[in-house]
Amino acid sequence: MITAQEIKLKAQRKYAEYLKSLITGGTIFPLDIPGNKSYNKSSMDEFRREISYISKDSKEKNIFGYSIEYQTIRTKYLGLQDLPARVFFECEEDFVRYISKYDEVEIFRQNYQKILQLIPQLKTWIELNPLKVIEHANNWDSLLKVCQYFQTTPQPNLYIRELPILVHTKFIEQNKGILRALLLEIIPEYCDPKQTIFEHCFNLKVYESQVRFRILDSQLSNQYLLGISDLAIPLSQFQSLSLPIKRVIVIENKVSFYTALTLPDMSNTIVIFGSGYKIAELKKVTWLDHVELLYWGDIDAQGFEILSQFRSYFPHAKSFLMDKITFDLFFEQDSGTPSIINVENHLNNEEQYLYQLVKSNNWRLEQEKITVEHVNKALHENVSI
Repeated sequence: MITAQEIKLKAQRKYAEYLKSLITGGTIFPLDIPGNKSYNKSSMDEFRREISYISKDSKEKNIFGYSIEYQTIRTKYLGLQDLPARVFFECEEDFVRYISKYDEVEIFRQNYQKILQLIPQLKTWIELNPLKVIEHANNWDSLLKVCQYFQTTPQPNLYIRELPILVHTKFIEQNKGILRALLLEIIPEYCDPKQTIFEHCFNLKVYESQVRFRILDSQLSNQYLLGISDLAIPLSQFQSLSLPIKRVIVIENKVSFYTALTLPDMSNTIVIFGSGYKIAELKKVTWLDHVELLYWGDIDAQGFEILSQFRSYFPHAKSFLMDKITFDLFFEQDSGTPSIINVENHLNNEEQYLYQLVKSNNWRLEQEKITVEHVNKALHENVSI
């Protein structure tokens, strides 16, 4: 015998089908809820309790709800009993009020009518995705404004926030998922669905990542950049940077990057702020293949993993101040972030030993704990100034 809980769950599962029927103009009523018509339990008290639960939410007991048709059936243990032979909703109102969706359905009607009036091409999409219409119920005025703009200007070639659409400045950025689905339906001939980045898919400009770097050669900065030594430029410009650079030091942490101001003047040298795993963006900077390349990260599991990742792009890269002597001098028993990475690494034997040591003990020595004096001494001893 079906239970009251099963009736509720099965009715809720019919919700999307019901919403679709509102679009197609069909009907799913009367709507039967299938259930087992037999009863095998032996307790009369339990039987009466279950019948009571089922009856409680029925239309017979309420203004709305499901209807029940009973049939007298001989049960295995309780003899002849009246069991629910059919549970069904006679009409739409009984159904939506029972599943507590009456107000939501009214808003759905308003929204789908609005959508079809303004962009009838979305009819099939609504039929297939009625719950998406519900999910974005409060946003359809703005969503349709964006869609209408792209209908008239399918190749804007603008940044998102340049688009002349009267919506909140962050609206498109915050609703890329639903907008992608809608625009692919409306202007498929102007889209590239293979592109995972929203801007690339819909002919929009993309804000490029910035590369932050300092020039440690004052003569170089005076000659080429009017003495400017601290810069942030788009990645594409950094890829084509044309300066007589012979050495690049990549520093993981911002604090240590700032202290680069105190580093000695070094000929034809720049320092890049690597910003942790964001370092992956540098793999397309091919001119780094032809310079002396140093990587300076925290002495912890992630620091060595980033070093390994960086070296997979640039095998000639050397680590700087990521050694056991430096670790022993400045380690203050700080804990790191546990690592579960277990992939092929690109570390030498000394780096591998220290990596396993700090990883297994969850230790961390942050760059900023190393004194400027020690940094400068290491530069004098290991790097030609």
